Amino acid sequence: MTDTQMDRSGRSFSRRKFLAATGAVGAAAIAGCTENTDNGGNERVVVTGSSTVFPVSDRLAEEFMDQTDGISVTTDSTGTGGGFNNNFCPGDSDINGASRPIKDAEVQECSDSGVDPIEFQIGKDAVTMAVHNDSPIDCVTYDELAQLWSEGGAETWSDVNSDWPDEEIVRFGPPSTSGTFDWFNTNVIGDAGGHVTQYEKTENDNELVQGISSTQNAIGYFGYAYYRENQDALKALEIRETEDDECTAPSINAAQSGAYPMARPLYIYVNKEALQQDAVYDFVEFYIKQSSTDVISDVGYVPVSEEQAQSNLDKLENEAN
Repeated sequence: MTDTQMDRSGRSFSRRKFLAATGAVGAAAIAGCTENTDNGGNERVVVTGSSTVFPVSDRLAEEFMDQTDGISVTTDSTGTGGGFNNNFCPGDSDINGASRPIKDAEVQECSDSGVDPIEFQIGKDAVTMAVHNDSPIDCVTYDELAQLWSEGGAETWSDVNSDWPDEEIVRFGPPSTSGTFDWFNTNVIGDAGGHVTQYEKTENDNELVQGISSTQNAIGYFGYAYYRENQDALKALEIRETEDDECTAPSINAAQSGAYPMARPLYIYVNKEALQQDAVYDFVEFYIKQSSTDVISDVGYVPVSEEQAQSNLDKLENEAN
């Protein structure tokens, strides 16, 4: 492993270039140090975590592998909390996507396993609240959302507003292992009480879209990218924090300007020790460089600024050395 550490201090000579230069004997010796390989002998990078961040990680993994020989990047949508608890902190994944900051308890869980998580913001999302296309409702406040989603809250739409249908609310949403669930519960429901527990829940955001679009009187929430991909199939509600605020539809521009109240940052967390593997370092470097480009907006999120991307690259270099 010493060769890798030496390479980090002068990025002009990567381990793969070192392998090519020293031939089969050197390659065999270093391969013995490489812990993270797949059955084909490729170096492997494992990405778990947020279903919101998943489309970004999956697209960048494909583009990275198209440009790079000998590295496999696997991506799995496990939910932010599920990824931290079941994969990243136990040391079974190198990177965890997250739609909310890591919790203190998760930092401690990682530390207990010898994993040091390094945070990089890679974009911004507009959490989208969607209803069936035939719904007469166009705009909701935070207080109305809290009534719709709180345990012991409204059972029918008219319980919240007498002008709304006297029909049972059918809810679709992420499970409690999701960062989107945590963000919504903390920032929108807040002190109104805990998130309702009886609803259709899944980490698969495409299943949420399918459920809402095919069910009268349904409501559900997920990352903006999933709405934009399916905007003809369901209706996004405009959001205002209070009655005095202006109703604002979710969009990349509204999230970027701060006009949309349910905008939130997106992250990846990287195992610091894993950065000593060239495959992990190179993929994270590629990921950060792409995070300020149209790749992120093509997926459906707000790219970070060039200054933020450069700050992340500086942080990556410092953490790896």
